[in-house]
Amino acid sequence: MKRIFFILTVSVFAVALLPAQKKFVADAAATNIEWHGHKIVGASHTGNIDLQSGWLVLEGNSVSGGEFIVDMNSIKNSDVKDEKMRDRLVGHLKSDDFFGVEKYPLSKLVITGSSKTPDGKTLFKGNLTIKEATHPVEFTATESKNGGVLTYTADINFDRSLYDVRFGSGKFFSNLGDNAIVDEINLKVNLVVK
Repeated sequence: MKRIFFILTVSVFAVALLPAQKKFVADAAATNIEWHGHKIVGASHTGNIDLQSGWLVLEGNSVSGGEFIVDMNSIKNSDVKDEKMRDRLVGHLKSDDFFGVEKYPLSKLVITGSSKTPDGKTLFKGNLTIKEATHPVEFTATESKNGGVLTYTADINFDRSLYDVRFGSGKFFSNLGDNAIVDEINLKVNLVVK
């Protein structure tokens, strides 16, 4: 009997020492994702894309996991003023030359863990899936708190050529000259979770 009581006491004590887990759900309407792409020489373009859903799990002060789904059909351009040119650009980004959104309407970022950096930021590790190709990503984010709301601000860079986004890529086509498009795409993310 003493042994059973001892085991129960140790179990309760061990559970009490485990860091508490909290799930934070993304506020898709308050979250902003801005994309930026450019040619080797000259033109660049920017726009936005919508977060469909997402969540983070915090254990103590560390993010231990999470998942975010992006609606690829929501791609917009913000720098081209002519409406016809802007619609043509967005249509091209949605086509099979780029993200093939009819076949691949969603992209996903899975957070696998995090750690604090010496300057107080959070280093996130995860896996990014675009067009059914998945590759690891790392990025740092600045966290701010306001009551029960957390905001993470980050620059996420990824190589589009790893995800079969080939149009204008020097890795797949030669003699592109000034028409070559840089493979790296930058996402400026302002994520709000509650």
